Amino acid sequence: MRRLAQHEDAAVAVPILHKCECLSEDDLIEVAETRSEKHLGAIAGRSAVSRSLTDALLMRGHAAICCILARNPGAQFSVAGFATLADMALRDDDIADALVQRPDLPRDVLCELVAKCSPSAQARLLKTAPPERHVAIRTLIEQTARGRARKAVPVDYSDAKATVLALNNAGQLNDSIVNRFAIRRDHPSVIAALSLLAAVPIEAIEPLMETEDCHGLVLACRASRLDWQTAVAIIRSRKGIKPVSPQQLEQAKEAFDTLSLSTAQRAIRFGSVSEVGARPWSADTPLAGGVH
Repeated sequence: MRRLAQHEDAAVAVPILHKCECLSEDDLIEVAETRSEKHLGAIAGRSAVSRSLTDALLMRGHAAICCILARNPGAQFSVAGFATLADMALRDDDIADALVQRPDLPRDVLCELVAKCSPSAQARLLKTAPPERHVAIRTLIEQTARGRARKAVPVDYSDAKATVLALNNAGQLNDSIVNRFAIRRDHPSVIAALSLLAAVPIEAIEPLMETEDCHGLVLACRASRLDWQTAVAIIRSRKGIKPVSPQQLEQAKEAFDTLSLSTAQRAIRFGSVSEVGARPWSADTPLAGGVH
């Protein structure tokens, strides 16, 4: 059965991949990493798809496979998997519509998705989502509109970028410095530091400081190799955002502690770098903490 499942001819492999229950997760992951989109579609449509398996499927980047997974009630997703799906949803209406209908969709992922959507896409999501999510989505749309209104005048990050780059080159861009930026509510410096340490553009970090949910900042801080206390300081430093509750902080810490560095970096970079098309720092700039 393993040999049939790994067969290059999709006509041979697909029936086995879709229904056979004797294949191990390692067998399925191997196929997901090496075979064609038809093979992947058969795996994505299985009655049960584990988090590790969905991560492997999502890493291939096929929009059609993402859509199948999003519509599959038996598919489970890791924190990074949901973040990847949300990023794909920004470019694919079918994925977005399927994602907002999932009962297991975390609120932080919903917040990020709605915040990054255009006004027309937000209106469509409101119609697509189940009734129990309408109030939350309307609230998020209003918050996003206010945030966009405040950003009528773009922030000049040139001084902040020069400061954090100089600190990084001197080996001083660490938790203590970033924590100090956060306590002073020096948001340009906080954003520039996270951008440099996580190796993503300023535009990928800036919206995270204006979103009610702190999921994105947790990812950014973990990807930047910062500790939890610094992450808390950054989360609490945001202006015009409702303070996070102890329960929300506890959930955020659990996510922070369970996220591996590589998973966080992949999640924060997956959409940001590919969308903007270039890094904000030169390729030969040494990054603090060994992040390249």
